[in-house]
Amino acid sequence: MDISKKPGGLLGFRHVQYSLMIVATVLGYGMRTVLNVAIVAMVDEHPPKDRYYSVYPEWKPKKNLILSSFFWGYVCLQVGAGQLAKKYGTRLFLLGSILIPSVAGVLLPLAGAELGYIGVIICRIVQGLAQGALVPSIHALLSEWAPVSERAKWGGFVYAGQALGNVFAMPITGAIAATKVGWPLVFYLYGGIGLLWSILWLSLGSDSPSKSKRISDTERKWIEASRVNIEEKSDVPTPWKAIFTSPPFLAILLAHCGQNWGFWTLLTEMPSFMREILKYKIDSNSFMSALPYFVMWVLSFFMSPIADQLVERKIVSLRTSRKIFNTIGFVIPGVALLSLNIVDGHNKSAIIAILVIGVGMNAGHFCGFLVNHIDISPNHAGTLAAITNSTASVFSIFAPLAVDLIKHVTGSKEDDKQLWNIVFSIAGGVYLITAVIFIIFASGDIQPWNGNNEISAIKDAKIEEKKRLGILRKISTSMAA
Repeated sequence: MDISKKPGGLLGFRHVQYSLMIVATVLGYGMRTVLNVAIVAMVDEHPPKDRYYSVYPEWKPKKNLILSSFFWGYVCLQVGAGQLAKKYGTRLFLLGSILIPSVAGVLLPLAGAELGYIGVIICRIVQGLAQGALVPSIHALLSEWAPVSERAKWGGFVYAGQALGNVFAMPITGAIAATKVGWPLVFYLYGGIGLLWSILWLSLGSDSPSKSKRISDTERKWIEASRVNIEEKSDVPTPWKAIFTSPPFLAILLAHCGQNWGFWTLLTEMPSFMREILKYKIDSNSFMSALPYFVMWVLSFFMSPIADQLVERKIVSLRTSRKIFNTIGFVIPGVALLSLNIVDGHNKSAIIAILVIGVGMNAGHFCGFLVNHIDISPNHAGTLAAITNSTASVFSIFAPLAVDLIKHVTGSKEDDKQLWNIVFSIAGGVYLITAVIFIIFASGDIQPWNGNNEISAIKDAKIEEKKRLGILRKISTSMAA
């Protein structure tokens, strides 16, 4: 089948899968983010008197501990989930990564009322445990459903759901938290939407084109034909030693760690920074906190197709494309965060502009390291994503806790601009260092340990050809002598 000719029609069943994955990413990251804004209202020392919700100002010293607790669970099951999803299929694992956090979110206000901040932490740990399967499942599904020609574009669109999740979650949470009903309604809202998505996914979701009963034969054959030249079987053994000694994989791993440190430093702490330094109230606070992520989401729609076109038209190699966009996504945010040191805390416009540029241009990572797992090993993409995501999530735990450590060491308070200069400088430095590592060691080629017999055969043939040429040269030299 000619893989250069796409099936007729604007949309295929693969686009249904892409859409459901986008919504899953939006919901998953939204459920993570709502607490970052809601906790400002939860620990408010001067709440409105006519409210219908509870507040817990005594939790304020535990704020960053509560914010980090999601990742305590998140780091635990990702590699195991990636392996199980690879063996038994990703459909049910993606379902669990949304359904279970939805139920836990609905229960969170009650748990807080009955068990205190420990109840909130328990619910967040459960959410984190379940969402450990989200990224590995998405990666594995993309490797099955997305042809190479669409991988950067749709992979970028799907993972841009991270930013879109923040764009929705922050202002929605801020607006609801400012009402008489207050912050608990946010958790009920996201829980309900998650349950609706779960019903749709059960009805329409599928592990792969070959297992789908709704896809047309033409589209299925086209997707499979586009993948046959680069992939063999997905049930090959996982080459653990080769993976952990592979420089291209380690470059992805370190890039993911750098991204999580910078991303979650900003995401968890920006609402507090907006309140304590820029003095925004919770409704305007949440809107201004969401603005940089809206720009990130918009830019992802430009960057991802450009990345695909550069490769498809052979303007640059796949490896170069990944490095270019990852550099954009890391270096610009790194420089932006460092530049906050020289801006006065009263200059709101300049600070917001810098944050918008820095966070917005971070969209480059969606078509940089974040889809590079699939490039170097389609057969093990889910497992690779699980390894990097679980490792990087450790940095997500420490990012908010580092703020408490810096406060303790320096004696600073959250309304001290110097505290935030240190916090943002560390995040900016991490972005720059990991950007350089990715530039040096990243690859766009399928690695030998992928388990692809065809790739191995091609390499063996090249080796044999070199041997034959060497023998011919020796014979020619002998005859000339």
